[in-house]
Amino acid sequence: MADPNVPEGSSVLAALLADLRAESAALDGLVAGLEPDGWALDTPAPGWTVAHQIAHLAWTDEWSELAARDPEAFVAESGRVFGELVAAGTDPVEDGAARGAAERPAALLDRWRSGRERLAAALAAVPADARLPWLGPPMKAASMATARLMETWAHGQDVADALGVRREPTARLRHVAHLGVRTMGFAFTVHGRPAPQAPVRVELTAPDGGSWTWGPADAADRVTGPALDFCLLVTRRRHRDDLALTAVGEVATAWLPIAQAFAGPPGPGRAAGSSR
Repeated sequence: MADPNVPEGSSVLAALLADLRAESAALDGLVAGLEPDGWALDTPAPGWTVAHQIAHLAWTDEWSELAARDPEAFVAESGRVFGELVAAGTDPVEDGAARGAAERPAALLDRWRSGRERLAAALAAVPADARLPWLGPPMKAASMATARLMETWAHGQDVADALGVRREPTARLRHVAHLGVRTMGFAFTVHGRPAPQAPVRVELTAPDGGSWTWGPADAADRVTGPALDFCLLVTRRRHRDDLALTAVGEVATAWLPIAQAFAGPPGPGRAAGSSR
């Protein structure tokens, strides 16, 4: 889901890939010097250590690369592998994370590094209008890059929480916020509610003090607050009650507690008053 506030084209994809590399490098910097005990630290995701978080990113990057490089092979291979795992009562996401977490940390780190570079190269070669198959709806290369950045940032937050590190927010949060806005309808449907028809105006304060906006300026429903808080909300890394976000209107008020920028089930989310 590329940001509609910037023009389409290869330059947009190149900028997205540069931001994805920067986000990955920031997370890489948190884990590169860890001793084995650090990789084994529990993160806020139940049952997932730091190693599981990095393994999940590596696993998803590998599937994304296959989708970008050889769409037909992705459809065939994902159907076969996922079908076998599900038939055996195994969650493919959990399986991918567990397998990666069992690797030596140095091998896992190398795998993630090489895989994300292969993904960037594969996405850069995809025609702008081509739609890539995925585990959800097909998406363009720019949308896949945006989704990978969002996941890298979100799982990086889990790692930062496990390590007790506070990350400085950057302008790259705009991509995460954009996905959070674009997925409003999905957030309602995944909770068994009809997607709202009323527009919502979202006004966020960027890390540099500027303003990021989405939706009609005259919309009755509005969400305002810091961009960081909104991103923590839509990635379900913090509880609604712990964030400085204001909702006005019935739709906006109903949306914030269920907002999510990622596909799949919402999960329990974080408890109020805790980063875990």
